[in-house]
Amino acid sequence: MIRYIRRAAGFCLILLVALLLNATRVQVFDADSLDNNSANRRQTIARYDQPRGDILVDGKTVTGSRNTNEQLKYERTYTEGPLYAPVTGYASQTYGTTLIENAEDGILSGTDSMLSTLPLINELTRAQQPGGDVASTIQADMQKAAYEGLGGKKGAVAAIEPTTGRILALVSTPSYDPGRISGTDTSSTRAWTSLNSDTNQPMLNRAIRQLYPPGSTFKVVTAAGILDNGVATDINSATDTPNPYTLPGTTFQLTNESSSDQCKNATLLYAFEVSCNTVFAKLGVDVGLSGMVKTAENFGFNDTGVKIPSGVSASNFDTKMSNDHLAQSCIGQYNTSATPLQMAMVAAAVANDGQIMYPHLVDKTMRSNGGTVSETGTKDYRQAMTVTTATQLKTMMEAVVTDGTGTNAAIGGATVGGKTGTAQNGIDNSGTPYAWFISYAQKSDSNTPAVAVAVVVEDASANRSDVSGGGNAAPIAKAVMEAALN
Repeated sequence: MIRYIRRAAGFCLILLVALLLNATRVQVFDADSLDNNSANRRQTIARYDQPRGDILVDGKTVTGSRNTNEQLKYERTYTEGPLYAPVTGYASQTYGTTLIENAEDGILSGTDSMLSTLPLINELTRAQQPGGDVASTIQADMQKAAYEGLGGKKGAVAAIEPTTGRILALVSTPSYDPGRISGTDTSSTRAWTSLNSDTNQPMLNRAIRQLYPPGSTFKVVTAAGILDNGVATDINSATDTPNPYTLPGTTFQLTNESSSDQCKNATLLYAFEVSCNTVFAKLGVDVGLSGMVKTAENFGFNDTGVKIPSGVSASNFDTKMSNDHLAQSCIGQYNTSATPLQMAMVAAAVANDGQIMYPHLVDKTMRSNGGTVSETGTKDYRQAMTVTTATQLKTMMEAVVTDGTGTNAAIGGATVGGKTGTAQNGIDNSGTPYAWFISYAQKSDSNTPAVAVAVVVEDASANRSDVSGGGNAAPIAKAVMEAALN
C-alpha cells in the first residue's frame, strides 16, 4: 500500500514540477511575445491609464491629456494644434504616433526605463512611471511669425540657430489639429478619413518630408563648389560665361530671366545678385560632376540618416548624369530636390563660417518631477566649405539683400544675407513656380548669427507672374528673422 502511495506522490511531484516549469516559461520566456500579442489589451489599457507627459515650447506646454472615463482613460489634447502639429505630430489611441510624439514616446508614455530613479526597477516590478516631458527647441514667437506669414498657403518654413543646430521654427501649411484624431470614437475616424483624403495634404510635414526643386537658392551650393574648386577665385572678376549658354551636347540655349546682356561674362558677385542662370550653369559644369557631388554632399544632400529626432527626407543631387543635366542641376533644376530644412542648413553653413551643426528639435527630456533625463548637446555635422569661401558667400548673400533680388528681407540694425529662388514646376514648367527664399540674420553689434531661415511657398492660386522668392517668400523670412533678433 505504501508503495502505491509513494508512486502517486512521485507522480504528483512530477506534475507539480511540470506546472512550475510551464508557469516559468509563460511568465519569463514567453512574456514579451504575450505582452506584444495584438489580442492582449493589458498594455494598451495600462498605457492610457495615466496622463501622457507634455511637449514644451518656451517652457510652456503645448499638449495635454483629458480623462474620457472610458477603458482607454486618458486621451491626448493639443494647445494651438495646427500651429505646432509639424513639431509635435500626433498621439492617437487608434492611429499611433508621429514626429516628437513618436520619437520620444517612451518618455512621454512613461515606459522608458530612464524615467526610473532606481536601475532596473521597471523591469523587476513591470511598473510604469509617470509620463515625462520633452522640451523642444522651438521659439514660440518665431513659430507664430512663420505660421502667420504663410497664411494658409501651401508651403513651409524652417529656421535654425546656425551655431548650435537648434531648430527654432518648423512650420508646414495648410496644417491640421492632431487632437481631432486622438481618440477611438467615430469623430476621430471621420477626421482621419477627411484629413487623408484632403488634396491639400494637411498631414504632410512639408518642412522635413517634402522635396522641392530648390531653384536659384541652390546657387549658394554651386557658388561654394566654384570657389572651393578654384574655378573662380575672385568674386569681383569677370567670368568667361556666354549669354545665352548652350547646354553641353545639345542645341538648347539656356537664358536668364533678365532681358539685359549683363550676365555675359558677369562677375560671380553680380551673377549672384541678379541670379544669372547662365553663369552658374556654365561654371558648375567647369567644376565637374565629382566636384559638385562632393560639394552638395558636404552640405547634407543625399544623406538618408538625418534625424531631428524624427527622420528627414534625404535631399537629392544626382551622382550620375550628363553635363547638360549637370548644368541644369547646378541652378536647382533637373532632379535636384531639397527639403526646406536642408536649405535652412545651407544658409546656416554660410552664416557659421562653413560649418553645419547637426539640426535638432529636442532640447532635453525630463521626469515628471522636472529632473533631467537627457539633453541634446551641440554636435558638428559637416564642414560644407572653407572659411574663405564662406566669407565670400556672405558678401554675395548680403549683396542680394542690399542691392539684388532680396531687398524685401532687409532689416534695420542687422546684417542680413539671402538668396531668392523661383523653381519651375509641372509638365513643361506649366505649373505655378515655387517661391523660395533662404537667409540668415545677425545683429550688427553681435559676433554670432541669430538665425538661418528657409521659406518655400507653393500657392497654386497665385498668378504665375506674381510668384517670386523676393516677392512671396522673403517677407515671411523677414518676419521670422525679426522675431529671432528681438
